[in-house]
Amino acid sequence: MDIIANYGTTLVLVAALFGFLMAWGIGANDVANAMGTSVGTKSLTIRQAIIIAMIFEFAGAYLAGGEVTATIRSGIIDSNAFADTPDLLVLGMIASLLAAGLWLILASYFGWPVSTTHSIIGAIVGFAVVSIGPEAVQWNKFGGIVGSWIITPAISGIIAYFMFISVQKLIFNTDNPLDNAKRYVPFYMFLTSLVICLVTIKKGLTHVGLHLSNGEGALLSVAISIAVAFAGWIYIRGQQYNPKDDSKMHFANVEKVFGILMIITACAMAFAHGSNDVANAIGPLSAVASIVAAGGEIGGNSHIAWWILPLGGIGIVIGLATMGEKVMATVGTGITHLTPSRGFAAQLATAATVVIASGTGLPISTTQTLVGAVMGVGLARGIAALNLGVLRNIVVSWVITLPAGAILAIAIFYVLQACFS
Repeated sequence: MDIIANYGTTLVLVAALFGFLMAWGIGANDVANAMGTSVGTKSLTIRQAIIIAMIFEFAGAYLAGGEVTATIRSGIIDSNAFADTPDLLVLGMIASLLAAGLWLILASYFGWPVSTTHSIIGAIVGFAVVSIGPEAVQWNKFGGIVGSWIITPAISGIIAYFMFISVQKLIFNTDNPLDNAKRYVPFYMFLTSLVICLVTIKKGLTHVGLHLSNGEGALLSVAISIAVAFAGWIYIRGQQYNPKDDSKMHFANVEKVFGILMIITACAMAFAHGSNDVANAIGPLSAVASIVAAGGEIGGNSHIAWWILPLGGIGIVIGLATMGEKVMATVGTGITHLTPSRGFAAQLATAATVVIASGTGLPISTTQTLVGAVMGVGLARGIAALNLGVLRNIVVSWVITLPAGAILAIAIFYVLQACFS
């Protein structure tokens, strides 16, 4: 308690610095995963992907990031176990931020697509075990989170598989794929817009003071999505192609249409990622700020300070802009060959899975969700379409991440104890 009383402001500043570093790592690694399919299909350039991420990642983090933050902040460990030693919780959360941030930056440097969720959860569990003991970890909730690492890639893979199959049957495997694209792509635009509107209106707008009932939110989401689909229908019908073109040219023209959809799904994915994964950076930071502000009292549902969400959003954007290229290349071109239609299916499936998880407050791995979706698209073309060597390396990096976060956090925790005691 004396540490909080004597060094409260310093602890918050250090936590903010390390939280920004963690957000930087998220931007370099996880956001690169999210935007990798768009860049890999050449639907977006790297610069365009960064601009989209700047807008929608920040919006997702700031408007809809609070729900999952509560789970990261107080759902993994039993905060009551630290009631008599809140200084240990503060130092542990700071150590977790630095440990996870360093690991993510290292992984991004080598182009390894790892899980930021694994990193921070491993770090938090690591310091909790050495500071209080295994009883400080809420293993029942931890088990649910681990289960989500298996369930969410499976869900996104299934959605992506059937999404791409529907595109194949309705458009590509027809006598006139271009005409069918003009017929069906507006429906896919509607579906994509509906996914992102529902989470924005239901969760995001409550943070800015606009509260809508479930019915009002659903009606507004449908109305906006209809407008998006109508605008897409007008744009696509305005495109003129030579009817004498051969089938390959028709397929190329259809892929151009799906290139437009990729831009929409990139926006959806960026918002979904910002709303969910910003919690990995600001959850521990919010815990530190809350405990220090309360003079050492640990509260279960404390208010998130106004400056924390923007800090996380800005850090994510800067991380993508400075270090995101290598992981983008791994995800966008390494797992399987992606075209705009395949990338659309993978990205929409990922966005849908992430926003569902974000709405329930369950922290998931965007990395594993996206890889599951890309695998689903690849499997729709047969297992030979997957680069199993790359997938093996990705899985190995996932396995390493949990213990790496824990070991780094334990070492940094002891260093912080020495510095502030």
